[in-house]
Amino acid sequence: MSAEDIDDSAAPLVEHLAELRNRLIWSVGAFLVALILCFIVAEPILDFLLHPIELAMRELGNPNPTMQYTAPQEYFFTLMHIAVVAGLMLSFPVIGYQLWRFIAPGLYRNEKSAFLPFLIASPVLFFAGAAFAHFIVTPMAMKFFLGFADSYSLLSAILPGLGDTPGADLAVPETSEGIEIVFQGKVNETLDISLKLIMAFGLCFQLPVLLTLMGTAGMISAKGLAGMRKYAIVLILLISAVVTPPDVLSQMILFMAVYPLYEVSIFLIRRIEKRREAAARADGTWEEPEEEDAQK
Repeated sequence: MSAEDIDDSAAPLVEHLAELRNRLIWSVGAFLVALILCFIVAEPILDFLLHPIELAMRELGNPNPTMQYTAPQEYFFTLMHIAVVAGLMLSFPVIGYQLWRFIAPGLYRNEKSAFLPFLIASPVLFFAGAAFAHFIVTPMAMKFFLGFADSYSLLSAILPGLGDTPGADLAVPETSEGIEIVFQGKVNETLDISLKLIMAFGLCFQLPVLLTLMGTAGMISAKGLAGMRKYAIVLILLISAVVTPPDVLSQMILFMAVYPLYEVSIFLIRRIEKRREAAARADGTWEEPEEEDAQK
């Protein structure tokens, strides 16, 4: 191979690297702008994220829910944490678009039409999972956790009506024995639980996108997924135990939300396979599976 041939073959690589650099610059720029905007409104976002625990504390009898931070820089970094996560979510459409513009020229027309719906469905499913976690799972998890140690729930059981009147003085009777257990929540630790649930449900709701994309590429089949149901159940239970807080309630809720998505993936892949078979029969390229494979 001559030096001229080497230069000619290197030119497309240089162009691809320049294109990648431009796409990365646009993506990073969009994230930084979203990060700054989200940091400006980080406190309202924090109030929104802490709303489930506020409701749980009020329902357990605490008329004036409060939280604390124990280091001077803790609140700032909590707001920064919120800005980073919210900035990624806000800038994802721009990042996804730049990703699409980078890979689209290398795809055939049918591949573009197959890939684009997944690019659109992915953020929709993520936000659906995040909303499900925030409005349904997190309040239930907070009530579950606080129900064990919240002193107001204990006092309400001992003294009926205590805390029913907002602003009423809570006269706690003196005791000669025992230790009063009071919840003194830290902002960053409570926020961490909420964000973990949001991210866990948002990512797990990507299951139909991932499996259907693999089915479109021919890497898996609906029949294979249907035969792996019992293993899928065990795997989803294990993942639910890892990504959620250590309580059975949120783990089972995540399982009951994700497993139907597994069945939806099987249905979608089966439809894709039927359309692929119909197209192959129409152009005469379809080959009937062998009898031994058909029986599996």
